[in-house]
Amino acid sequence: MHEWALAEAIISSVSQIAEKEGLKEVKEVKIKVGELQQVEIDILKFALSELKRAKFKNAKFSIEIVKAELQCRVCGQKWSFSRNKLDAESSEAIHFVPETVHAYIKCPRCGSPDFEVLQGRGVWLESVRGVK
Repeated sequence: MHEWALAEAIISSVSQIAEKEGLKEVKEVKIKVGELQQVEIDILKFALSELKRAKFKNAKFSIEIVKAELQCRVCGQKWSFSRNKLDAESSEAIHFVPETVHAYIKCPRCGSPDFEVLQGRGVWLESVRGVK
């Protein structure tokens, strides 16, 4: 149900932006989702469609996944996150608390859990477009 709470937060944020910008109708909302969030996109899209308000009834919500890129602080190795290499329990833990990624993933070169997430974390509104 993580996706439903996320959809509620998105709708609330879009509503605030629309009000601040004086939009009578929202036409398009572009959302970016970091891969580490491991959001089930189909569920998020369904939740957004169910939670739309009158002001958003014709709005198109587009969602783009931002691939996760990691870099080891010990050896400098850069690599991409691979959900397929995780067991179900680890994947679920990262899904609910992405900050736990350090407990489940290690540098493929040196084995260190000390790495930086360069991109692929978080959820943000890229743009909100509408009619004034």
